[in-house]
Amino acid sequence: MLTTACVALSCLAFVAGHLLARVRWRRDALPDGRCKDEATYNALHIAAMAAPALRAGLNRDSARKAVRHLRALLGTHAVAITSTEAALAWDGPCTDEVLTYARAALAAGRAQVFAGEPHGAVVVPLTVDGTVVGALAAFDDKISAGIVRTVTEVACWVSGQLELAELDASRRRALEAEMRALRAQISPHFVYNALTTIASFVRTNPKRARELLLDFADFSRYALRRAHDFTTLADELTCVDRYLLLERARFGDKLRFSMQVAPEVLPVPVPFLCLQPLVENAIKHGMRGRGGAGEVRVVVRDAGPEAHITVEDDGIGMDPECARRILDEDPAREGSGIGLANVDLRMRQIYGDGYGLVVETALGAGTKVRLRVPKTQLSRL
Repeated sequence: MLTTACVALSCLAFVAGHLLARVRWRRDALPDGRCKDEATYNALHIAAMAAPALRAGLNRDSARKAVRHLRALLGTHAVAITSTEAALAWDGPCTDEVLTYARAALAAGRAQVFAGEPHGAVVVPLTVDGTVVGALAAFDDKISAGIVRTVTEVACWVSGQLELAELDASRRRALEAEMRALRAQISPHFVYNALTTIASFVRTNPKRARELLLDFADFSRYALRRAHDFTTLADELTCVDRYLLLERARFGDKLRFSMQVAPEVLPVPVPFLCLQPLVENAIKHGMRGRGGAGEVRVVVRDAGPEAHITVEDDGIGMDPECARRILDEDPAREGSGIGLANVDLRMRQIYGDGYGLVVETALGAGTKVRLRVPKTQLSRL
């Protein structure tokens, strides 16, 4: 990505030089320093207006939004953007031959110059990761060597923006795959134990069995739904509540649970399924070594620009070095489970490394997991 950005800056520097030449030709009275400043500002400003559309990838809508800015950047009579199969958008009077010209340039794999009436054309392929995806065509009264070089550099910059768009899309796909993996990791043991618990009430307490079955359905609907990357803290806590109803039915009085939540943080956006796995982990480890009994506490505090969440159990705890190794695990590795590593990785990917989980633990002293969430959704997706 750094290489792509450097290439883009080089392209814009060249285009600024091209604009400077045009400014000098049109406005000779301006001092040289002012010409340079104006050309540089114009190139950067116009590129900034075109970039957001191009960062959405190459399609009719993004081409339509970007093409007029590219025409202003080039200063030519007309500009067109094509895919490998169709003309996507144009600004100015373009010839019907634009797609024919584009196909010739795509077949050659390099810039092509075409003579024509009333305007000639320069057509340059657009590439993403070495694959030709379309073409940029510029039409002008006279096709000079300077215009050919400038159109080539602008096409290079456009290709860089499209490559960044593909990197963004690849990152989103990777995060979506991780989310699907997270849902797939919902403990089969929990599902088995929940259904077994429900079955145990069918004969002795059918009403209770029906209630638990509805709780299980609500939990599954939330955990397995096709959701956005974010939900509200209120919804996440509701998911935890449904999960706890099922676990309480299983463990009875052996499982003690308390929740303290500041009401003002309930609307805060949080990553989907960021809290329930921590509670599941706390129950799993908190019930060990205490004669089959344990307590789990969840506290959610308002901390100004952030919401601070702690999930604590009174289990046997672990060696702090062991906790560090768990956070360093690959969440996709078989046997790593749904818990800490998965949530820690997603928090750092979304908010930055400063927002990873903090685990406080020691042998015989239980475990406390701290989670910080900005109130403003600062997603990197």
